[in-house]
Amino acid sequence: MKKVFIEGPITPEFISGSIAKHQSKHSIGAHNIFLGQVRADEKEGTMVNAIEFTAYEEMANEKLHEIREWAFEKFTLTCMHIYHSLGKVTVGDVCFFVFVSAPHRTEVYTATEEIVNKIKSEVPIFGKEIFENGSFVWKENSF
Repeated sequence: MKKVFIEGPITPEFISGSIAKHQSKHSIGAHNIFLGQVRADEKEGTMVNAIEFTAYEEMANEKLHEIREWAFEKFTLTCMHIYHSLGKVTVGDVCFFVFVSAPHRTEVYTATEEIVNKIKSEVPIFGKEIFENGSFVWKENSF
């Protein structure tokens, strides 16, 4: 199984490096990328400064492997990569990166959306929103 979890934010250098590695794969005609970024939401008069991510890693890795297998069975994909942050990620930083490649563009659009939705609904990854006043609340995934 591929490494999914990254400590801290997913950097622009990591993302661009992932894209660059695929230029030598000449069977790919399209890529689609989903980037989840920490928003500065306002809740009850205070702003989100960061999200601290945790996961049941063993269960999460098993579920992510199942989603990966499902995606390759359902779609004509060449490559698929999933990365998610653990630990504290501040507002504006990327915490979730899904990279899908296929011979044709139509496949990557649908695949990316379905993969992201399955991860958000089925994988035990949890985010604690940390506010500017020091309080926190566990985040609920929305679709």
